Amino acid sequence: MNLVINESQPLWEYLRCAEKPVVLYGMGDGALKILAVCRQYGIPIAGIFASDEFVRGHSFEGYPVESLAQIEERLGDFIVLLCFGVDYDSMLERIAELSRRHETYAPDIPVFGSDLFTPEYFREHQAEFEQVYGLLADDESRQIYADLLAYKLSGKLEYLYRHMGSREEDFGSILTPGPGSVYVDLGAYDGDTVEEFIRHCPDYGWIWALEPDPKNFRKLQAAAGELPRTTMVPKGSYSGEGELTFSARGGRNSALAESGKKLRPVELTSVDALLQGNRADYIKMDVEGVERETLLGCRETIARWKPQLSVAAYHRTGDLWELPLLVRELGPDYRLYLRRHKYVPAWEIILYAV
Repeated sequence: MNLVINESQPLWEYLRCAEKPVVLYGMGDGALKILAVCRQYGIPIAGIFASDEFVRGHSFEGYPVESLAQIEERLGDFIVLLCFGVDYDSMLERIAELSRRHETYAPDIPVFGSDLFTPEYFREHQAEFEQVYGLLADDESRQIYADLLAYKLSGKLEYLYRHMGSREEDFGSILTPGPGSVYVDLGAYDGDTVEEFIRHCPDYGWIWALEPDPKNFRKLQAAAGELPRTTMVPKGSYSGEGELTFSARGGRNSALAESGKKLRPVELTSVDALLQGNRADYIKMDVEGVERETLLGCRETIARWKPQLSVAAYHRTGDLWELPLLVRELGPDYRLYLRRHKYVPAWEIILYAV
C-alpha cells in the first residue's frame, strides 16, 4: 500500500500567481489567520464579504464588509477563500452552490500552532505520514487519510465533501461499548457526547465527564446532573496534575492558552490520576490541541485496560502523524481507524483505536 497524493501545486503558491482577484468570505479569527498567511505569501486581497444577514455596513481589518452581490457587481469573477467553520446542511449547501459560481477554497489553517501544511512540511514528515497510512486498518481510513493530505495542500472542497460521516455511524461499526462499560469523556462540553454515549450504551457502568470551562460545566451539570453512576469533574485533561492558564470562551473552542481573552487558571488532571488504576472501556478526547499530552496521561490506563479510544486529530498540523504514532506506541495492539465527520474546513477528524 503506497500513499499517493494527487496534488502538486499548493494553494498559497497558486493564489500568489492567480490572475483573478482573491476575496475572503467571513470575518473573525479565521479571517485574521488567513489574512496573515496571504500577507506572508504576498497575495493581495480584493475584498471581504459576509452572508447577507451579517452585512451591516461595518468594516473588518480596514476592508468594508460587502455582500456577495456587491462583490460580484464590483469584481465580476473572483476566487473565494472560506474563513469560518460550519457543519450544518443549509450552509454547506450554500457553500457548494457558491463553488459552482466562483472558484472556492477552504484554506487549511491550524486551530493551534503556526505550522502550515506545505510541500516542505509534507516532505519533512513523509516517512511518518507513510508509516501511519500503512497502519490504518481499512480502505476507508486510508482513502480519508490520502484525501485529507491532498486537501491540506490544495484547499479544494471536493476532498471534504467526499467524507461527511457522523459519530452515530461509528458506533457499532468501530466503537462497541457494551453492558457495564466505563466511559471517560474528556472535553464533555455541554453533555452532548455523554448523551450520545448513553443512547448507544444505556446500561453503562460508570461515566466520568471532564469539562474545564465554567460556563460549559454548568451546562453539563444541567444536562447530566441527574444521571446515575456519573461523576462530573471541572478540570482539564493533561499528562499529569497541575494548573495552567485557560481561555474560557464558553463554547467548544475553550482551550489552554498563554494569551487571549478571558484567561483564568484551570486545574488539570490525567486519566491515570483520575482513575487510580480502575477500569476504563472507552475514552473520548476532544481537548482543543492537548490531545498528545492527554494521551500521555492515559499511559497506565491504556497499558492495563486497553480502552477503545476516540481522539480528535485536527487541532494541530502534526496531529495526523503524531497522534496515531503515539497511540500505537502506547498500545501496540491497537487497530487504527480514521473517520471525518461533517464539517468545512477539515475539522472533526477522529482517530479511533480499538
